[in-house]
Formats: sequence, structure tokens, C-alpha cells
Amino acid sequence: MTAPTISSLRVNGATLHYEVRGRGPLVLLIPGGTGGAASFDGVAEDLAADGYTVVGYDPRGMSRSTLDDPDAEQHVAEHADDALRILDLLSPDEPALVFGASSGAIVALHLLAAHPERIARVVTHEPPVVEVLPDAAEHRALLARVQDTFRTQGLMPAMAVFAAGLKKDGDTTDGDPKDRDTKDRDTTDGDTAEPEPGPGLPPRAAARAEQTMADLPYFVGRIVPGFMSYAPDIRRLERLSDRIVIAGGQDSRGELPYRSAAFLAERLGTELQHFPGGHVGLTTHPAEFGELLRKAFRSQGLRRRTGDPALSPSPGRR
Repeated sequence: MTAPTISSLRVNGATLHYEVRGRGPLVLLIPGGTGGAASFDGVAEDLAADGYTVVGYDPRGMSRSTLDDPDAEQHVAEHADDALRILDLLSPDEPALVFGASSGAIVALHLLAAHPERIARVVTHEPPVVEVLPDAAEHRALLARVQDTFRTQGLMPAMAVFAAGLKKDGDTTDGDPKDRDTKDRDTTDGDTAEPEPGPGLPPRAAARAEQTMADLPYFVGRIVPGFMSYAPDIRRLERLSDRIVIAGGQDSRGELPYRSAAFLAERLGTELQHFPGGHVGLTTHPAEFGELLRKAFRSQGLRRRTGDPALSPSPGRR
């Protein structure tokens, strides 16, 4: 594996760690959950070999991207502004291709809606935009239970409540490997199904597992409430729908993130694409996932007409 070029970028209230591979049109990879740049190791090198400049990064507050105020509330718009800053630094004159997974897919959608002139195509994998669902009130109650459990009982009981709320309708399995593939249903990370830290893991895997556990309190306490209460601008995204690919996991049909993605695709009048694996198919099926991602980036239908209002920045562009 070719080592990436590692750099940092100062943004409002944080310092971002990012990694760059290859040369060519820019592809920005936005991780979700407790994922960081390393969660894209399984696809980034092949994308770079296809002639792209591939950039992955640790979102603010995760892993090597530090916050000035560790207790600061987290908002989708601020995370999208971080992504914009990376685009402006590395591809100031050309629109980029963007992939987002899970909570990172929410960031990607907001980035497109707010700054469509900077984006050529967005591929989103299971964005948990539960506010688009007709039963959104039930999921707001779930988020409230997660936060209450986190405050009163601690991290792992809160994660159990959260995981139960993401299951398929009627799924009552409790983690028995005979009943379900626990690796492909991991809910601690929108991109990677990390093993528990323990003896026998390769050093790189052990380090990532340790970092995942260290980031869990921030994920549950800051990312989950700030991101899963986000309501996308459906009307604006409808005007940009020819640049949006929405994907769901082949094995996660019926689970909450899949339902959100499917309903969003229906609202936007686009066909839901199916990628291999479940919510963390990027990790469990990296080769097949990467192949479909490259095809999605090459798909036609981009609207690039001069004067198209969808290509104009939204109010507030600095």
C-alpha cells in the first residue's frame, strides 16, 4: 500500500488531519460514525490508481482532528464547512467528486445543497436523515432515550439503546452470531466495523480499534444528536438530484439508515442504488464497494449548463 501524504488544516474551532493520494480530479471521502481517513484504506488506493486525487480526513473531534473546545456542540453545517475548506485548498478551480458514508453522507448532502458550484457529483451511502421519514417522531424519541441513557447509565448502555433502534422492523436478535452478522451490523462507526481492542490483532487494527473506543463518547454525545436531528433541504436537493447518487446496503434493507436513504431517494425522484454488504459494506466488501463507487462517479447526467440556478452558491457563501 502506498503511503498517503499527511497534512493538517486549520479551520474554525478545530485542526483537521487529512491524507492525500494520487493525482487528477479531486475525490473527497467523508467518513461517518467514529471513522476517519483510515476507514477508506480499502478503496482510496484503487481510486488514486484510476487517476484521481483522493482525500480522506478525520472529522473535527475524531481521532487526529482536534477541537479547540472538546465540549462544543456539533452541527452538520460546520462539518460541511470543514469539507468545503478542504475543497477550496486542494481543488480551488474545479468542482469535486464527493463520497459520504452514514453521518458523513449527511455532511455531503448539506455541502451540495449549500455550495453546488463546488460539487460535480455526490455519492451518499445510507445517510441517516430520519427527519425525512413519516415516522420521524418515533426516531426523535429514540434519540432522546439514547441521550438520557448516556447521561444516567453511561456509554455502553446508550450504545445498546441506539443499536436496538437501528434494527430492522421486528428484528429482536441480540447479537448472537448465529442470528446475525455482527460485523456487518456494527453501529459504532458508519464506515468501519472495528473489532474490540484485544490481544492477537495486527498493530494497525489494534490501534484503530482503540481509537474507535476512545471516540465513542464524542460520537454518542455530540454527533448522534447533532446529525440525526438534521433535516435536509429537500426542495433544493430536488433541483440538484441529477448530481446525487443515493445508495443502500444490499444486506441492510429495513434498517433505519437504509429506510432513510430509500425514502430520500424516493423524495428526490432517483433510484436507490445497492452496494454490497450492510451499513458498513465499505469495510466488509471493500473491493466490490470500491468498484461500484467508481462506476457511480463516472455515471452520466450531470447538469452543467451556464446560468443554471442550481449551480449558484446558496446565500451565505463566504
